[in-house]
Amino acid sequence: MTAPDDAPCSMAKAVEIVGERWTFFVLREALAGATRFSEFRSRLGIASDVLAVRLAKLVDTGLMARRTYREPGQRPRDGYHLTDAGQRLGVVLCALQEWGNEHIPCTVPTVAYRAPDGRPVCVQFVDPDGVVVPRNEVRVERVAD
Repeated sequence: MTAPDDAPCSMAKAVEIVGERWTFFVLREALAGATRFSEFRSRLGIASDVLAVRLAKLVDTGLMARRTYREPGQRPRDGYHLTDAGQRLGVVLCALQEWGNEHIPCTVPTVAYRAPDGRPVCVQFVDPDGVVVPRNEVRVERVAD
């Protein structure tokens, strides 16, 4: 059996990219609209060096892209914007928060996931035809070793 960090499976590779604690929080804030280094730092209370490493990794792996911006009278700076791949992690973060809300009752959500009209949304399993499959009917099958 291969060690998890040598495994070729998509879950192992995904965890390698986003599995660090602060990475999830950076992604959460990006999904909530943060794009500037200072926004991430102030919203999260994260050390600048840790934030710089996390943002660089997200850019290097294609989950975020740098875009230069310039405030009047200031030097150019990099903004950090989610790519399509980064945006799609919103489902993962939503599912993780839903799980926490349900199974760790002492926690308080810090973001809400909503439809354009403000209604709350949740993560569902959906088949290729768009039909919701109840969680208790979803079967996880191992397809490779």
